[in-house]
Amino acid sequence: MADKLSGYINSSYFEAANHMRPKWKQLKVIVYVESYDDIFFWRDVLAKYETDQIGFEIVLPSRTNLSRGKKSAIMNHLGSGLGTSMIACVDADFDYLLQGHTPASKAFLSNEFVVHTYVYAIESYQCYAPTLHEICVMATLNDHKVFDFEEYLRAYSIIIYDLFIWSIWLYRNDLANEFPMAAFCNTTTTHKVNVFNPEDTLEHLRKNVNRKVAALQQEYPQAKGKLNALKDELFHLGVTPENTYLYIQGHHLKDNIVLEVLTPICNNLRRAREKEIKQCTEHAQQMDNELASYQHSQASVEEMLRRNTLYKSAPQFQLLTKHLEAVIAKLTANLPERTNPKPSESQKPNAN
Repeated sequence: MADKLSGYINSSYFEAANHMRPKWKQLKVIVYVESYDDIFFWRDVLAKYETDQIGFEIVLPSRTNLSRGKKSAIMNHLGSGLGTSMIACVDADFDYLLQGHTPASKAFLSNEFVVHTYVYAIESYQCYAPTLHEICVMATLNDHKVFDFEEYLRAYSIIIYDLFIWSIWLYRNDLANEFPMAAFCNTTTTHKVNVFNPEDTLEHLRKNVNRKVAALQQEYPQAKGKLNALKDELFHLGVTPENTYLYIQGHHLKDNIVLEVLTPICNNLRRAREKEIKQCTEHAQQMDNELASYQHSQASVEEMLRRNTLYKSAPQFQLLTKHLEAVIAKLTANLPERTNPKPSESQKPNAN
């Protein structure tokens, strides 16, 4: 039995609160997310589904018992309490691709009131390759294309694909400790990329990955003949050799792969714009004014990446929205008709 009021807070609690609201007010659905950054992402996703009948309030789990809440904590403490007035929106992590092969994945996928990203994390969408040139423009105000982000991340994905398949196979067979996430990230990290000649970095990465794949093949001969079947299964879940980057750990992708090329590209674009300003101005005062104006108009690359909302054409995002729409249909299935119109300000009771 719960010893605190918070122990009784579940979907039924909020459903009862909704029944006490005036009929002209929205049904309020509580949406639990994992971290502060998630609030911006899920607010942007959910906003289009708000109507006169239904609205969403995005919150973090209680600091006292969930400490900003990771997905496992949300599932463990809130999972059974989710329902038509309280849902969770979380990162898929590996649980989506594990497809119930672990207890955590099974609980995650079987809960009808949990919506997930269909890629590893929200950072995966923020690093969606077709949007990265726009991030450069947002940060530098320079639209000159000097790097093919899509081709680079496609090549990167193809190189790490087989090792990624091995990682999923190990997780599914309770062997994750033999090649944990940290080891995978370490093997697939890129450092000091020469953005004008990224082929050297990719070749170095290829050698590291091939070396690790060969070691795993020797250590786990029982996997032979099973990996192709796993590739087929993951293909139907959206994973291809060309888009594997979307399914690796989100922070690793952002910090160790994307920002490794995005930051120097933006630095080069800024220098090019400043050089252009110096060449085009007629005297020192004008140059100083133009440079100051340009510098004040720039933005942090990482901040622009965090605020990226241009990924909505991604096929994986379409799966997310389809899932969300199915959940919202359940939330509104038995919603009573609004028989009373919203009162005007003059009709509302005077608080005094």
